[in-house]
Amino acid sequence: MKKVLIVSYYFPPSGGPGVQRVLKFVKYLPQFGFQPVVLTVENGDFPAVDESLLDEIPRNVRVVRTKIFEPYDLYRKLTGRKPGSAVDVENIPAGGRKKSAGLTERFAEFVRSTLFIPDARIGWFRHAVAGGVQTMREENIDIIYSSSPPYTPSLVAKSLKRRTGKPWVMGLRDPWTGFISTPDRWFLPAAVDRHMERSCVECADAVEIAWEGIGKDLIKKYREVDTSKIAYIPNGFDSEDYPEVRAGRSEKFTITYTGSLYGRRSPRTLLDAVKALLAEGKISPRNFRLVFAGRFGSEVREMLSEPELQGIVEIKGYMAHKESIRLLLQSDLLVLIVDESELSDEIVPGKVFEYIGSRKPIIAFAPEGAAARIIRSTGSGIVVGPADSEKAKDLILDLYSDFAGGGRQPAVSRHRFAPNEEIINGFDRKEATRKLSILFNKILERRHEQAV
Repeated sequence: MKKVLIVSYYFPPSGGPGVQRVLKFVKYLPQFGFQPVVLTVENGDFPAVDESLLDEIPRNVRVVRTKIFEPYDLYRKLTGRKPGSAVDVENIPAGGRKKSAGLTERFAEFVRSTLFIPDARIGWFRHAVAGGVQTMREENIDIIYSSSPPYTPSLVAKSLKRRTGKPWVMGLRDPWTGFISTPDRWFLPAAVDRHMERSCVECADAVEIAWEGIGKDLIKKYREVDTSKIAYIPNGFDSEDYPEVRAGRSEKFTITYTGSLYGRRSPRTLLDAVKALLAEGKISPRNFRLVFAGRFGSEVREMLSEPELQGIVEIKGYMAHKESIRLLLQSDLLVLIVDESELSDEIVPGKVFEYIGSRKPIIAFAPEGAAARIIRSTGSGIVVGPADSEKAKDLILDLYSDFAGGGRQPAVSRHRFAPNEEIINGFDRKEATRKLSILFNKILERRHEQAV
């Protein structure tokens, strides 16, 4: 069996969406002829922790954990945040870039955007490269795969390729520079960051992307990029996460959102629709609820705490992955919200696939684009414009009325919630891993032919 070194900052016990793609690759790669060896951090400052995910790591997979210098404790002290508090969900407000509250805050932001390039995980680089070189020699690694963001793992993998001569596939779950999560850098650090991105794209044997807009972004920024190097492997859901969870009918019509909400990913349109229905007396708090499970910025928490929504909104906070799947299956309608940004029409949140895997109706607040096409092609839901509260209001009322009347199927059929199993099954994590193994084999075969 060939061996692949997987370089990733996010790995169990890290929780959240960033870990799922890599974890499932590690789980299924042995079925397609590749034994993974994981290089990750020993003491990561993870936004979310999910100890239950440790059980999903196959027992025969070696996980090498190396030290990292994490600057966020210092950042929290400088900005007056509590120890251990999440930094990412407060980093970008609904209106755009972070609003600086004072001199200390501005200084902390300047340090972050100037010194931590490409990101605050750069303190892992030296330890990761040293550990990676040693591990590759011990394990006789055939190929390297890295997962970003954060983007430091890409730099680590590039260094490992140059030191060992082994081929490298750079995985990108989001664009690197110029994205909504990119720090607001002044010209010199911005140029350094852009140079890092470009050098990685040029050095990698292939750039594997989780949604097609990432490739379009790269081609737009670097017109000379070899487009044949870009390989699209969509996110997905693991069908094995679902069978043990039993769906149940609640006494209340339940609308659920799982994941993070901050910055330009806002529930404003959904909340406006619900408040209007409450004001008109068309829904009742006695049998209606909105459930939000995840991590939320302060601006979003203020929205969820509005007086009109008291008794309606339930905030569950971050949940273990399997618990969040159970919550989906016990809901009547799932909410997808696509960030408002320059790339909005191309963004495909990873959670959309877990929603699709639940076979529950989805209401997607998204522009016409990639996410909308996936929702429609799978027959999984209705796409509503990001600001179209009237359409959202009509859809929610229709499904709620049918629920209150005792039977949901007529309204579900009317709105064409008819899951297309053939298309949905194509988004299984096992299928995505098969495609990744094919990419690995093509690169290794090309290397062999060149050597001959």
